[in-house]
Amino acid sequence: MKTNNHRKSWIALLIALSMLIVLTLLDNWSGTPAMLLTVLRKGSIYALVVVSMNLLNGFTGLFSLGQAGFMLLGAYTYAVLTVPVEDQSAVYQRYATGGVGFSITETLSGAMGQFGLLIGVIFCLLLAGLVAGVFAWLIGLPVLKLKSDYLAIATLGFAEIIRAVVMYEKLGPVTNGSNLLYGFTNFSDFHIGGLKLDTVMPFIFSGLCILVVVLLINSTYGRVFKAIRDDEIAAEAMGINLAKHKRMSFIISSFFAGISGALLAMYQASVQANTFKASMTYEILLIVVIGGIGSISGSAIASFLFVGCSEWFLRFLDNDTKLKNFNAKLIFAIVFGLVVVGLAALIFRKTRKMERMEKLWRQIPVGLLCLGLVAWDIWFVISPNLKLPLLRSGFRMVVFSVVIMIVVLFFREGIMGDRELWDMKRRRPAANAKAGEPK
Repeated sequence: MKTNNHRKSWIALLIALSMLIVLTLLDNWSGTPAMLLTVLRKGSIYALVVVSMNLLNGFTGLFSLGQAGFMLLGAYTYAVLTVPVEDQSAVYQRYATGGVGFSITETLSGAMGQFGLLIGVIFCLLLAGLVAGVFAWLIGLPVLKLKSDYLAIATLGFAEIIRAVVMYEKLGPVTNGSNLLYGFTNFSDFHIGGLKLDTVMPFIFSGLCILVVVLLINSTYGRVFKAIRDDEIAAEAMGINLAKHKRMSFIISSFFAGISGALLAMYQASVQANTFKASMTYEILLIVVIGGIGSISGSAIASFLFVGCSEWFLRFLDNDTKLKNFNAKLIFAIVFGLVVVGLAALIFRKTRKMERMEKLWRQIPVGLLCLGLVAWDIWFVISPNLKLPLLRSGFRMVVFSVVIMIVVLFFREGIMGDRELWDMKRRRPAANAKAGEPK
């Protein structure tokens, strides 16, 4: 078993090093699409905050909606501590005594160069997480006595209160009120000579934090969290202190949410409280569900897919498109028809195990809809209009919402369910044996 674990560790290390080399090459190659770098950077940051939420919702069974509030605390803590001293008068132009009067990253980078900058950023990221963790401890004392929807409402209210407090004018000399905070240290400041590390750094920071969460989940504390999730009464009967471990999970999750908020500030190179609305928490929760509640690797995969679809893959749907000739039009019609048939086959396959009448009532409207779409496809081929319908500004989000609805309706366990990538090979023989198949 020890030999097996060592082999897996070496394989994981080689994969990580290979990934960092590829990211470095993408960062410094002039032909790399800008949107690809955007997806990679933002996806890695979202992966961390989604994993932190999954630790709470998926592994401990606590339904919290305060993630955006803890991200806001982390983002503002990092930004306030890293704005250069000479820029503070311009950033806090509405406040005569605005700013803290020092910059941690500026001081350390001036003394030790790029290494000092790295140490300063790490220190400020940890402070961002600690501030979020302290607030989580304070809010957790009364709130964690609640359960289910009541806990979600309480944490959501806390996030909205924090956002309002940050924009309070009396705190303007520190938070800049409702104005933009900018000029602080971000990913573009990392480089080794002429070698840029804009995409490598968010992967390193997020990857190390996710690794800590994975180790925590596989420890005795992680098993306690899962026991609380599965059955609180049985866990308490076994001597587990429910209040202590719930608070611990809440604080740890908030700590990493604070770090992810600071990383998001570094990615955006600016911070404003209105960015961290309740809709951000809903996005994070949606990614958790799509990836699989209780799956770390599912959360990471879903984060990149979500950011890729919302930021890049579907952008062509926002542009008016005209097909130049009949052949292009015919190809579009064939592809559209295949997609419709494929979706219909998938839906019918999902409903085949239901009762006969229920299956019938579900399949009739789906069948009519598919027939209607195929009829429209045929009409589109024979019509003189070569312009693709519906493609205009905003249509991308309509299609994106439909795709999400399909995923949630027909893949209720998410992409990975409660499995991990590294466990799939090991679980397959057991699943086959249970089904009566040879190993």
